[in-house]
Amino acid sequence: MRALLDAYRADARLHAFLTAWSATPAGSPVGLSGVRGSLKSVLAALAWEALQRPLVVVRSDKEDAAYFLNDLEKLLGPGKAFFFPDSYRKPYAERDQVDNANIGLRAEALERLQRDRCMVVTYPEALAEKVVTRKTFGSKSLRIARGDKLDLEFFNESLFDMRFERVDFVEKPGQFAVRGGIVDVYSFAHPHPHRIEFFGNEIDDIRPFEVDSQLSEGHVSAMTLVPNVEDKIRTEQRESLLEYAGEESLLWIEDADFLVDKLNQGYDLAEAAYVAFDGGVRPMEPHALYSSGAHIRQLLHGRTYVTEAATPGTVVAWQSLAQPAFGKNFTLLLEHLTAQHKAGRELWIMCSLAPQQKRLASILHDLQPDETLEIRWLETALHHGWEDPAGPRVVYSDHEIFERYQRFRLRDGLDKAQAITLKELNSLQVGDFVTHIDHGIGKFGGLQKIDVQGKMQEAIKLVYKDSDILYVSIHSLHKIAKFNGKEGSTPVLHKLGSPAWQSLKKKTKTRVKQLAYDLIQLYAKRKEAKGFGFSPDSYLQHELEASFQYEDTPDQEKATADIKADMESPIAMDRLICGDVGFGKTELAVRAAFKAVADSKQVAVLVPTTILAFQHYQTFKKRLEGFPARVEYINRSRSAKEVRAIADDLEKGQIDVLIGTHKLVSKDLTFRDLGLLIIDEEQKFGVNVKDKLKTLKVNVDTLTLTATPIPRTLQFSLMAARDLSVMTTPPPNRQPIETHIMGFNEEGIRDALSYEISRGGQAFFIHNRVENIAEVAGMLQRLLPDARIAVGHGQMKGHDLEKILLDFMAGDFDILVSTTIVESGLDVPNANTMIIHQAHMFGLSDLHQMRGRVGRSNRKAFCYLIAPPLAGLPEESRKRLQALEQFSDLGSGFKIALRDLEIRGAGDLLGAEQSGFINDLGFDTYQKLLGEAVDELKKNEFKDLYADQRGGWDPKERECQLDTDLELLLPDQYINFVEERLRIYRELNDLKEEAQLQTYVAGLVDRFGALPPQAERLMTSLRLRWLGQSLGFDKMVLKAGKLLCYFPEEAHEAPPQEVLMNFLGKIQAFPQRYRMKQKGPRISLVVDHIPSVQDAFVTLTELSTTPEIAS
Repeated sequence: MRALLDAYRADARLHAFLTAWSATPAGSPVGLSGVRGSLKSVLAALAWEALQRPLVVVRSDKEDAAYFLNDLEKLLGPGKAFFFPDSYRKPYAERDQVDNANIGLRAEALERLQRDRCMVVTYPEALAEKVVTRKTFGSKSLRIARGDKLDLEFFNESLFDMRFERVDFVEKPGQFAVRGGIVDVYSFAHPHPHRIEFFGNEIDDIRPFEVDSQLSEGHVSAMTLVPNVEDKIRTEQRESLLEYAGEESLLWIEDADFLVDKLNQGYDLAEAAYVAFDGGVRPMEPHALYSSGAHIRQLLHGRTYVTEAATPGTVVAWQSLAQPAFGKNFTLLLEHLTAQHKAGRELWIMCSLAPQQKRLASILHDLQPDETLEIRWLETALHHGWEDPAGPRVVYSDHEIFERYQRFRLRDGLDKAQAITLKELNSLQVGDFVTHIDHGIGKFGGLQKIDVQGKMQEAIKLVYKDSDILYVSIHSLHKIAKFNGKEGSTPVLHKLGSPAWQSLKKKTKTRVKQLAYDLIQLYAKRKEAKGFGFSPDSYLQHELEASFQYEDTPDQEKATADIKADMESPIAMDRLICGDVGFGKTELAVRAAFKAVADSKQVAVLVPTTILAFQHYQTFKKRLEGFPARVEYINRSRSAKEVRAIADDLEKGQIDVLIGTHKLVSKDLTFRDLGLLIIDEEQKFGVNVKDKLKTLKVNVDTLTLTATPIPRTLQFSLMAARDLSVMTTPPPNRQPIETHIMGFNEEGIRDALSYEISRGGQAFFIHNRVENIAEVAGMLQRLLPDARIAVGHGQMKGHDLEKILLDFMAGDFDILVSTTIVESGLDVPNANTMIIHQAHMFGLSDLHQMRGRVGRSNRKAFCYLIAPPLAGLPEESRKRLQALEQFSDLGSGFKIALRDLEIRGAGDLLGAEQSGFINDLGFDTYQKLLGEAVDELKKNEFKDLYADQRGGWDPKERECQLDTDLELLLPDQYINFVEERLRIYRELNDLKEEAQLQTYVAGLVDRFGALPPQAERLMTSLRLRWLGQSLGFDKMVLKAGKLLCYFPEEAHEAPPQEVLMNFLGKIQAFPQRYRMKQKGPRISLVVDHIPSVQDAFVTLTELSTTPEIAS
């Protein structure tokens, strides 16, 4: 980007502009005309560099400001420009309406303006809120540096005075935590919290750290502690940001009249809110907190500012033009570039991603192989391109050429909040159901200290049926897992010692093995069948992929590559693609279909419902427009005559892609040369359709899509039997869906719907009770007399419902009032507002899937959740709604909903019977059994199929249990939060090798200080367990100075002969130390004089020094 700035730095027009800006008297605006696209950001960056003064830029709205900021960051690098957002959603909002991340951004901008000349980008709503004066800000903040003398007690008191809140672990700005000589504090003026380490009364180190991992990254020499300066109750004197920035600051205001109007509107709202304010401490009056238009107008009289609106005074003209729209027509683009080149203008193209540059270059080369244009490629893309004939240069952006949406990036606290919520979800709370692999389902009773022969040990307490209690050692945590079943179902507790659990496990294992056997059998058959090997990609394929409206996610790229590799190989493809709504599965289907069509093969797309058939038809038709492919669809809404015509054309090979419901597999339709079968939502088809498909599938490439995601781990177990692609990353440039929780008020509903209709969009209103759905529609009609409203629900006749939905998709209605039927797959790009009535009655995954129906185009989408006041709702519902409101991004709340969806997905994928087992055993246990079953089959029945994979005795797969009377734990005085201790024990248990353990220990030292001896011993015990595992033991007992190591009882689990022989050689050399014992089929090794874990580790290391075992 430097090259672009340098190109404009020498421009005479820039110098004229800067001179005008410096020379114009105060109170007169400097007009800037004919500056188009992101040329504005380029000029702002250059002016700031040249004039060496702080610069405040006021854009017309938040989105525009955010893009402007992103442009400046790309041009100048980080740390030069700051965003100044509004802190409240409404004037005088309650505390829960405050956005902490925004307050942080505001504080950061104010803090930087105090210290150095920087750029601040803002917009009217944010400018309306006054800020504390420079003097107050300086007196409230505290700057600390490494090496400062500071008493820890005094520091603690200062933080309380600054209204910081003391917590166990710091998650949000305005919090701090103290652990011994370590203080974690999250200042409002920094994007990350900081860990301050004291040595006596001196600050020894300051390290920024990540909220989710709580681990520090790097060191800084100093930081500023800034409290919440946006507290509207405090009675300090306040001023406008323009006053705060100081007299010497420069101003760039897009349109001063618009700004004044906007501020007046906001001020009127604030006055109304102040009058209506009731309850709580009365805040300050509007004029003390908000700037009116008149106030800003008066301020501008004393300053020189730049404006882009037409003004009477000095005007600097640039005569640049916006980037033309090429409508994805690359021939037109090439003609245009060639003409510009001939006119002697430099050609610059900005690409946000390297693959985009390659694609664009290859398309241009394919269209004109003999002649190459000299193009300067830029690594990053500003928001808009422009043409500057006097430059002379044109600068285009790739996303505008491809007509993609470019998303702006602002720092927000949501990612952090997400990580925390996920952590909470996976953590064990007292009273949760847990599955113990040997004893069944019990309730978690917390961590408890137990006295074992005078030594303190920590164990987990599980409560079973009839209040039986089982203590599980912290070394056996791998045996317990949180019970994950379907949302809302409670499992039955087992009785300790009863055979019910073992028999359930046995039964499940047999059935699971049968299922895995069938799957692998199918897989083996397919490996033998010969299919058609498609040829490599043509340039048309590149063009199709490049014109995709969104950026490809890494998952999408990988899945595309896998599909192509499968299609190009002579073995018939059978790939399953799982991914959430809106993660781009249909796009993969379009690409695969076009690849088949390019090789003159036909494609059949099979979908479960008529609506989906029509919808896919529209998607395919739109994406393949201008490409040599004819797309048709067949469903029950087409007449017999149309169906006959389609059947004839299909047989003649004139139709390339046919989309349809189960009619597709009927005998009346014959394909001339079917090359690819795409099945959407396979689990929704009946058995007979599935059987017909099996006959079709043997040597035709098949691609199956499903929107119910399946768990990652299950995917590994099934990898042996199914080629899977899982899409878990949301498209990066989808717009987030703005989500609000509101009470039932007609005014709010009317405003939301009329806004959507006024911008030419459509809306969904979800009401899940058929009895009074007509009344709800009547109420909406009363509120919006001109709106066209349709009602749809599952109890209507199929044909009628279809007609309504199709009409809605065609845009004949503005509002669709319906039950949750929209949840499954209705895609209306024009519908971008959804109102969900009685949202608290739905599960998170349902809410998430319904919300996924809007926001599918590049327009901003809204989702309103109507619920009773949050205070009156049960904890569970309240958390659910708040989670959804916070996680407005596509792939975020998704992670939470995912848990429930995955369990459903696993059930769908494996069938109803297995779904029952998942509910009985809990998902994690079920999965363990499935993994074991697949492994056993790989080693025995299907040895030949997996011959190339390393089989045989793998010590890593075995668990080794350690039982000891030594004190191995994290002491209370080291980590005194029980939940955190438990979490650390669980994470330690999941570690697999030395390198991971060292990284983990470094993290603990970073957070809590040096490890005490008991914790050191705990770490050594982990190493001892791994060593025992590699030697083939399944249990080790270290008690009373003696070490007993047991080999497994089952013959197939015992280590191979050579490993045992190795042992015997060692043992015979030192008969006084080692003894072998045999009791029944079980062999054990006894070693005397082992007082500590370290001694045990050293002894076993000596035993394992031969390379075969050590590996």
